Amino acid sequence: MASETNIHSETARFISSMLRNNFGKGPSSVYVTIKPPFFTAHIRGFIAPMEKILLRQKEYQRVLETRDLLMQELKQEIILELWKKSGLDVKHLYADWDLEKESGTIFGILLGDGEKEEDSFWPEELSKGEFIEGIDRASVLVQKKPGSTEAYWLNDRTILVRRKEILVPIEKELIKNGVIEDLKLSKRPLERRALKEVQLETALKRNISEYFVDWNFDKDEGFIVLILKKDPLQEDKKQ
Repeated sequence: MASETNIHSETARFISSMLRNNFGKGPSSVYVTIKPPFFTAHIRGFIAPMEKILLRQKEYQRVLETRDLLMQELKQEIILELWKKSGLDVKHLYADWDLEKESGTIFGILLGDGEKEEDSFWPEELSKGEFIEGIDRASVLVQKKPGSTEAYWLNDRTILVRRKEILVPIEKELIKNGVIEDLKLSKRPLERRALKEVQLETALKRNISEYFVDWNFDKDEGFIVLILKKDPLQEDKKQ
């Protein structure tokens, strides 16, 4: 059986190669985290040559839409190759991008998703309840309070949040009518602004460098991946 280090390196190598083959340029780095039932791949230094031209013309939405559509097209192939190369049995796959920072994340739920919230690790010195309350406040600002919110501390730089029962009636109607891509492109900036507004850093005692979001509209679920900075929160000391 492959070692954990080999699984991480094979996964990172595959994702880097997949992006290079389909976008014309690979990322400068891919940092993989695997903690069942989740895996995440944090991608840095990733903007394709054609995308740079579009971004200079302020065509941000076009770049994001193209990436979304291409990832949707490649989803089953990626899931199959992750199984072949890394032994990761991925049930659902998601992705989001931060064009300004030239970064992104590809993340997924692994088969055998049976982990309960109470079974997941969370640092003792941090209030998980306070953090989840902040997530719920952000959700209310954009849509409504989730039916349930689960938070997973994957490692010292990565937190994954799963929210269930988050869609409001107008969103469900848009999804029913096939207006899915436009809904995603509209919701993403709203979600990020709301997450920043509720100041999650206070509960985490760490600064957050990046916010990524994606959804499974069929299951009425939303996901958030937070990338934390290494250093403890210093804002109070600077004031």
